[in-house]
Amino acid sequence: MKTDMRKILESKAMLTFIAILIAFVVGAVVLVIAGINPFVAYATLLRSIFGAPKYLAWSVVYATPLIFTGLSVAFSFRTGVFNIGAEGQFVVGTLAAACVGILVDLPAVLEIPLCLIAAVAAGAVWGIIVGYLKVKWGINEVLSMIMFNWIAYYLSNYMVNLPILHKEGGGEATKDIVDSAKIVFPKVITQALCPRTNAGIIFAVIAVIVIYLIIEKTTLGYKLKAVGFKRHAAEYAGIHVNKAIMTAMSISGALAGMAGALQLMGNSFRVPQFAGQEGYGFEGITVALIGASNPIGVFFAGLFYGAMKYGSMKLSIIDAPAEIVDIIMGTIVFCIAISHVFRITLKKKKTDKEESK
Repeated sequence: MKTDMRKILESKAMLTFIAILIAFVVGAVVLVIAGINPFVAYATLLRSIFGAPKYLAWSVVYATPLIFTGLSVAFSFRTGVFNIGAEGQFVVGTLAAACVGILVDLPAVLEIPLCLIAAVAAGAVWGIIVGYLKVKWGINEVLSMIMFNWIAYYLSNYMVNLPILHKEGGGEATKDIVDSAKIVFPKVITQALCPRTNAGIIFAVIAVIVIYLIIEKTTLGYKLKAVGFKRHAAEYAGIHVNKAIMTAMSISGALAGMAGALQLMGNSFRVPQFAGQEGYGFEGITVALIGASNPIGVFFAGLFYGAMKYGSMKLSIIDAPAEIVDIIMGTIVFCIAISHVFRITLKKKKTDKEESK
C-alpha cells in the first residue's frame, strides 16, 4: 500500500498537479501584494472560461495552435533534441499557407489541403536545415534555432510588404486569404459559440493520436526514443542516429508549421507585420513541459494554457493584471523543472547507496 502511494506521488501527473497548485498559490500571493483579492481574481478567471459556451469555444480557439507547437516541442524532446525553433517554424508555416491562400483560389476541398501541405513542408524544411547543421558540422541546435527564429521573423515582415501579398489600401498586413481557404465552421455553429469556432481542434485531436501512435507503437518511434534516451547506446545497437535526428526535426518542424497554418486559416485570416515575436513557439515549450512530453498530456496542457490565456483578458474587469497568468505558467514550469532535478538527485543517491552495499 505504501509503495503504491509512493508511485502515485512520484508520477508525472501528480507532480504536474502539485506544480499547478503551487503556481496558483504563488499567483495568489502576488495578487495580495498588488492589493487585489485573489479569490475574486480567480473567480473572475473561472467565469471567463466556463461562464458561457462562447467562452469555452474561444478557449479552444486559443488552445489549438498551442497544442500543435506543444506537440512539436514534445516530439523533439523525446528524441533528445531541444526544439526552441518552433517559433520560426510556426511563422514560416503561416507565411507558406498565406501565400497559397492569397495567390491560389480553388474549391475548399483542394484549397485547404494545399495550404496545409505548404505550411507543413515549410515548417519541416525549417527544421531539417537546423538538423543538417547539427549532424553535418555539429552546430548546436539551440543557437541555430534561435537565429532561424529571427530569420523567419524578418522574412515574414519582408514578404508581408510585397505588392503581390500586401493589403490594398494600406494596413500593415497581407491581404485576407480566400474564403475557400478558411476552416471556420458554418454560421449556425459560430453564432451559437464564437465567430472563430473552427476545425483546428479536430486537426489537433488527429495529430495527437497520430503522434502518440508513432512514438509508442511504431519502429520509428522506438528508434527515436532510443536516440533520445541514450544516443551512443542507440548507435551501438545499429540505429542511424543522424538520420533519426533529421527525421525528428522534420516532423517537429512540420507540426509547428501546421500550427501556423491553422491559426491563419481559422482565426487571423492574414499575416500582420510583426512588432515582436508572437510567442506561440515559446509557449509550446511550456505546454510540452506541463504535458510531460506525452502527446495526450500535451493536448490537455494546451487546452489549459489556451483557457488561461483567454480568461486572463477578462481580468481587467477587476483591475487585475493579465500578466498574473504568465506568472502562474512560469511557476508551473519552474516547479516541474525543480521536481526533475530532485528526482534525478534522489535516484542517483539511491543507486550510489545500493552500489556501496
